[in-house]
Amino acid sequence: MKVPEHRSLKEKQRLEREELILQVAQDVVLEKGYRDTSMDEIAARVGIAKGTLYLHFAKKEDLMFAFFEREMQKILQAIEQQPVAAEMSAQAKLESIVSIMHKDPSGKRANLLFILFNSEDFKIALQQKSLDTLQRISDKVMAYLEEGKARGEFDPDIPTGILLNSFFSVLSPRSHRRLFQEEGYTREEVMFCVQKIFFRGIAKRSS
Repeated sequence: MKVPEHRSLKEKQRLEREELILQVAQDVVLEKGYRDTSMDEIAARVGIAKGTLYLHFAKKEDLMFAFFEREMQKILQAIEQQPVAAEMSAQAKLESIVSIMHKDPSGKRANLLFILFNSEDFKIALQQKSLDTLQRISDKVMAYLEEGKARGEFDPDIPTGILLNSFFSVLSPRSHRRLFQEEGYTREEVMFCVQKIFFRGIAKRSS
């Protein structure tokens, strides 16, 4: 995380430590899962006292919220800042969002988000707390789907809400985690095929 020059040294150190905490927490959750991750271990791995960790995050849930919101904000900012030409098809715009969602060569982000989304005692609160960010991402996808219908690219008889749900269900990195980890496919191979299936399936049929 690059810290603006005008910040005080103390503030820079605080932000740098917070970034390190988030990175270490990510590694611990990936190793042990959400339930078995402890604040004690995170503090020990960072090399700080547990009390110092609590100055940044009052509890484990707050730490995970911070990580999740940070990653969602990165995705949202990339989506909102990407150059979109007027002549681009709606499909091309949606494909660019898929590319942003999968822009994580290590696969760590996708794996961690998968763990958090599938933690029964956490995912509902997680989604509620980040509702605004998630809604803004969904709104952008929804707008492109509606645009595709209006342009005659997508089947107008399929409700947009179903298209939206299918988009995230089919094209989310977490949906294909097993293929990456167990079947040996690369992310590029999987997403090429999955996007082909999705966009062919929602395409408007010629009369």
